[in-house]
Amino acid sequence: MIGTTKGRVAAAALMAMLLAAGCQKAPATRASGTVDDARLAQAHQDGANWLLVGGGRDEQHYSVLDKINTTNVAELKPAWSADFDTTRGQESEAIVVDGTMYVTTAWSKLYAYNAATGEQLWMFDPKVDGAAGPKGCCDVVNRGPAYYKGKVYVGTYDGRLVAVDAKTGAKVWDINTIPEGERHRSYTITGAPRVVKDKVLIGNAGAEYDVRGFVSAFDAATGKLAWRFYVVPGKPGTKDNAASDEALAKYADKTWFGNWWDKGGGGAPWDAIVYDREMDRIYIGGGNGTPHSHFKRSEGKGDNLFLSSIIAVDANTGKYIWHYQVNPGDSWDFTATQPIMLADLKIGGQVKKVLMQAPKNGFFYVIDRQTGVPISADAYVPGITWASGVDPKTWRPIENPDARYINKPFLSRPSVAGAHNWQPMAFSPKTGLVYIPTSENNWVFQANNPDNDHAQVDMAALQAGMPKPQVYLQAWDPVARKQVWKADASGGRLDLGGGGVLATAGDLVFQGRGELVGELVAMAADTGKVLWRHATPNAIMAAPITYTVNGEQYVAVATGAGGPVIFGSNNPARERQVGRMVAFKIGGTATLPPEPPLAGPAAPPNETFTAAQVEEGKKLYGQCANCHGAMPRNSNIIPDLRRSGVLSSKETWKMVLIDGILTDRGMISFKARGLDEAKAESIRAYVASEARKLQAEQAKGVTPKPVGAAPTVPPAG
Repeated sequence: MIGTTKGRVAAAALMAMLLAAGCQKAPATRASGTVDDARLAQAHQDGANWLLVGGGRDEQHYSVLDKINTTNVAELKPAWSADFDTTRGQESEAIVVDGTMYVTTAWSKLYAYNAATGEQLWMFDPKVDGAAGPKGCCDVVNRGPAYYKGKVYVGTYDGRLVAVDAKTGAKVWDINTIPEGERHRSYTITGAPRVVKDKVLIGNAGAEYDVRGFVSAFDAATGKLAWRFYVVPGKPGTKDNAASDEALAKYADKTWFGNWWDKGGGGAPWDAIVYDREMDRIYIGGGNGTPHSHFKRSEGKGDNLFLSSIIAVDANTGKYIWHYQVNPGDSWDFTATQPIMLADLKIGGQVKKVLMQAPKNGFFYVIDRQTGVPISADAYVPGITWASGVDPKTWRPIENPDARYINKPFLSRPSVAGAHNWQPMAFSPKTGLVYIPTSENNWVFQANNPDNDHAQVDMAALQAGMPKPQVYLQAWDPVARKQVWKADASGGRLDLGGGGVLATAGDLVFQGRGELVGELVAMAADTGKVLWRHATPNAIMAAPITYTVNGEQYVAVATGAGGPVIFGSNNPARERQVGRMVAFKIGGTATLPPEPPLAGPAAPPNETFTAAQVEEGKKLYGQCANCHGAMPRNSNIIPDLRRSGVLSSKETWKMVLIDGILTDRGMISFKARGLDEAKAESIRAYVASEARKLQAEQAKGVTPKPVGAAPTVPPAG
């Protein structure tokens, strides 16, 4: 469980930036200094900018700005909006550097905007191969860029790290972060890079499939590899020549059994990588195991370090310092990749330097940053079924004996999506509260499914014996160890607790919501009372940011739903949405685009298929459901096949599924995965049968109700 071992520099004005079309436009604010380590160390106090993911090294998602506050937030109106060129998921947290905003989008594209007007200055496309699309579990998303000494860094979905000139958008360098012998595996990058002491740090995703997780540090100027830390051991007898070698040999090797390396083992650190400037160390959040079942992965034996662990390493060398494992021998996809925040808390009369995390498993952890030993671990959601608590002597979870679903299915709460997923939480030093996007939901795990450890069941029957699913934002007191308030976030996806969170010195908490259409909401930080809301109208999952240009404070957020809908609406009410950046200010005069149009009618073909074809197609459709959604629940991000014009043409259907004519859009050929023309036709038969059901509903006048619609004016009071 626990192991231990030992000024801003003034500069000339920014040069004019180039538009993609070649025209020159100047950013709104020019006065600035070099963004180096000294300036990043003070980023949390720099209200004019949002220089880092999380707003500062502590990643608290807190701003010292208070020009927008509880007395005037009702006057907040749109200042500008700018559309991206994709309808896929948007999860990026923008950064703002001296009047210029940088934000990433789906397919790892990078935009630069005038932060005051929304005017596009340039766009960089890393040209991710569409064939990489199916490698990830949860859409071709990206959570943001990093900025350092005149360069902007972005991790790409196909596993590269790219440095871009901040003034022109021209590529400086481009390197593949995946070791050459591992590039056949399903590695992706969806997280934001972190820049620490002339090094760019990036993790990878893919633990749902066949990867071996690691974090790499590259020279910020050249892209040369500086160090690498593997989260799980490799094949016995092999050596990585990595910073993690000694720690894996000492702590991890003896905790793994069987042939885990065949599928990589998992552990992908796809989000949480946080720098502690006071202790000069980095905290890494380790991912889930591959496959999910501990019994399948490691013969049901061993803790499987460093899965689902928080690992502290030296910022200069990547050498191990300590670890704490949240879920020993994880069997539920309960990752420790959720956001990590650093803070100083007064506990028991003493100020403690802590890190805080609300991972998927439902327990909120306050951990001593010096030693890695927890100070507290408390349930932040009710009704947890997999464990009754965390033992304060060993700090191991007290597991339900049936939780590992070896002999029979297990009804888990939280669900596989977790009580809190990747959406950033926030901490306000003014209130002392942590604001957590929260979901209460259920899932059935069963190990006898050869294709997947997860089994979806009839939700109505499931919920008959369980509390009703809920999504909300809660304020958690990490010192008193209790919930202070919660604010309903229903109308959005049931597998998420709303979008990311921003807390400000104006005594406000901002959060986006929605599944298909959405809203941005401002609440009183002390009570959770909603003081303002505005339709965006796109759904919001990313965290809002705030900054000033020429003395005016703005609140901005990337909009557009993303990822497969695990517990979504049965019938998406609207078409997919173009991703969009939206900014608000007091007295703004912009008008936001309208809501996306209602989804189109069902488009079943005229052919008649046999019952055997439909039944075979239902089984084969499982490989489609990860992106297109399980029938009749369909993701609104990837096209709803029941409404697709391609469904009526056998030849076009074959060209898409077998010949791969849409590979550049992420729809690869499945021929190499054993799909032949007869099987493709069976899938078409099944989708056609579902399209006819939808058509019958539409003929009766059954129109799906728009989900998450929000008023366009603030509520009274």
